[in-house]
Amino acid sequence: MFKHYFEQIDNVAIWPIISLVIFVVFFVGLTLYVMSHDKETIDEIASIPLADDDVLPESGEKS
Repeated sequence: MFKHYFEQIDNVAIWPIISLVIFVVFFVGLTLYVMSHDKETIDEIASIPLADDDVLPESGEKS
């Protein structure tokens, strides 16, 4: 069914290549972003889902 639709599109072979390039650029960018931060910041961000909900991170006050 989809083969019929894809056969009607001109230059359909370029779209997987464009998708791969977008994915690689995003992955490399994200890797560079993560590697540019120090380990303490990454550990702090990683522990956010496990943090106690009663303590606010900015003020340290309990609600």
